[in-house]
Amino acid sequence: MNQISPLAFVHPEAKIGENNIIGPFCYIDRDTVIGNDNVFQNSVTINIGARIGNGNEIFPGASISTKPQDLKFRGEVTTCQIGNNNSIRENVTISRGTASKGSTLIGDNNLLMENMHIAHDCVLGSNCIIGNSTKFAGEVNIDDNAIISAAVLTHQFCRIGGYVMIQGGCRFSQDIPPYIIAGKDPTKYCGVNLVGLRRRGFSNELIDTIHEAYRLLYSKGILKEGIEEIKKNLKVTPEIQYIIDFVEASQRGIIR
Repeated sequence: MNQISPLAFVHPEAKIGENNIIGPFCYIDRDTVIGNDNVFQNSVTINIGARIGNGNEIFPGASISTKPQDLKFRGEVTTCQIGNNNSIRENVTISRGTASKGSTLIGDNNLLMENMHIAHDCVLGSNCIIGNSTKFAGEVNIDDNAIISAAVLTHQFCRIGGYVMIQGGCRFSQDIPPYIIAGKDPTKYCGVNLVGLRRRGFSNELIDTIHEAYRLLYSKGILKEGIEEIKKNLKVTPEIQYIIDFVEASQRGIIR
């Protein structure tokens, strides 16, 4: 049974599952679908196009599936899809998609800290931690298990690899490859995310191999030549293949 405050507004066309708690002054619009066991604290806004899974907690002032901040948006039917067991803290804003991709996608088990923004058509994986006031422009992709500190500014169309640690206050317009620490000004490669990888169960041998892969990658002035050095000198494990595929697929280039 749902617990809905009499001070909340729930549109009669909204589809709501079971055992949800909807606090006072929440606003849930039409064309929204909400699963089970979610907690919406007071003053949460769920806009048109929201698709929310199970077990999420959304804190006061958050606004989900907002109208895209994109002048090309013409009112097309799009969605903002949020998975399960996410913690979405105060004043977080997440836009729905545009005609470009149709949806903004958020995975499972993420912590989105206060006042951060996810723009239209972004794809955020699972098990990520995103710091206070960090902003993702449109169509940014963030792979699983990324940790992004506070006040980070990400240019549109960038991709952030898995298992990274991005230092607070960074701003960048190129891709951040997986397994690394990125920081300084301008944002650059600062080594392998040693502590983060150990916490995720990576062996010392595998971490050493990842470190060697980046030494080879950055040893050449041309990334394509660095990739060839990796293929020639290292055993291509799934983790090394991930690095290779990431760099080869990059449209904006990777940080140096």
